[in-house]
Amino acid sequence: MTLQDQTIAFIGTGVMGEAMLKGLLNRQRITPDRIIATDPYLQRGEELMSRYGIRFTVHNDEAAQQADIVVLSVKPQVMSRVYPDIGGLLKPSAMVLSIAAGVKLSAIQKGCQIQNVVRAMPNTPGQIGEGMTVWAATEQVNEQQRYRAEMVLGALGETLYVNDEKFLDMATALNGSGPSYVFLLMEAMIDAGVHMGFSRQDSQKLVHQTMLGSVRYAIQSGSHPAELRNQVTSPGGTSAAALYQLEKGTVRTIISKAIWAAYNRSVELGAKDED
Repeated sequence: MTLQDQTIAFIGTGVMGEAMLKGLLNRQRITPDRIIATDPYLQRGEELMSRYGIRFTVHNDEAAQQADIVVLSVKPQVMSRVYPDIGGLLKPSAMVLSIAAGVKLSAIQKGCQIQNVVRAMPNTPGQIGEGMTVWAATEQVNEQQRYRAEMVLGALGETLYVNDEKFLDMATALNGSGPSYVFLLMEAMIDAGVHMGFSRQDSQKLVHQTMLGSVRYAIQSGSHPAELRNQVTSPGGTSAAALYQLEKGTVRTIISKAIWAAYNRSVELGAKDED
């Protein structure tokens, strides 16, 4: 089964929408003529048509009526303005796939007036095919549609299906917002390197490769992070001195609180959307 006989409409062509359609084309899961994208700005559409050879319209209803799969790749606060454009116009057999953070399946069903809905939480590394996407579906989404949803989301990288929507808010906090935590740590390490005397370019190279190599090593080893940390922490050594300061600064507690704050905000956004 492929997506070659499907028409996919991307409602919204921001960073993640473009990443998804780019990934689909790069992996040859669909041909450009089977993708139709929408955006309020005609110039944006002209860029996408020139870059990828896809179809484009500024009218959401025009794209939605033609689609077998409708991808809602817009910000959560925009969803209420999109619903009137497509509600009641979709094919009965169509599937809606939303990547709007915090917007619940039931709200999407009501707004789009369709039962076949998938909700997903990707992250920004999906722009280079290295993303992590967690997704859930309504019970009306059949096996064939689930397979197609997996193919679309897999264009961004790895995927994880969950059978309870509550995990989507957790995923928003962990993998959805997760890159921002990594980037902050990266920025702090680079700045520390500059403070010690490295050029910013050299410090950045050191930090980037250290983080990349550490993650790859952790994946390949299959060991618990605590074991890996112990491997590089000699008694009385430099790593021990650094880790002492991190633990003294309650870094674990701060990270945990940050992730819980992101989770609670995701829940709040979902509740607001239902009001």
